[in-house]
Amino acid sequence: MVKPIPDDYPRISVSMSIDGAADAIAFYTEILGFTERMRIDMGGRIGHSELELGDSLIMVADEFPEMEFRSPKHYGGSAVQLSVYVEDVDATFAATLAAGATEVRPVVDQFYGDRSGMIEDPWGHRWNLATHIEDVDAEEMARRSEAAMAEMGDG
Repeated sequence: MVKPIPDDYPRISVSMSIDGAADAIAFYTEILGFTERMRIDMGGRIGHSELELGDSLIMVADEFPEMEFRSPKHYGGSAVQLSVYVEDVDATFAATLAAGATEVRPVVDQFYGDRSGMIEDPWGHRWNLATHIEDVDAEEMARRSEAAMAEMGDG
């Protein structure tokens, strides 16, 4: 019997429009560690691909302006950031920059227990890259967040 929610898909996945999807797929698999599980060619463009990382899935395709499927560059940027945990954020961050990404926010230790930084990939998508370095309970996180907000107010 067909299930309305397939077992092999997460409840929410991201569909990304990219001007140059093949190069982006190589970047995501080689540097961020995704595994390509399928790709559909449509008239010389990638019409659909699926990339897995752990229990997460992103769908990547070339732009299809005729279907109003456009990349962030068309709109002058993206209002969405994708967050991904990696084994070594410093090494992964450096590898993304070497492969053409742009630093948005440097890698630093965060009050909530992650070491993270943000890049914009060469296709305009923003990625928060993180490695979890400390378990922080709710009370300590509240204290640290207040201190972080106060520090930002001083800047």
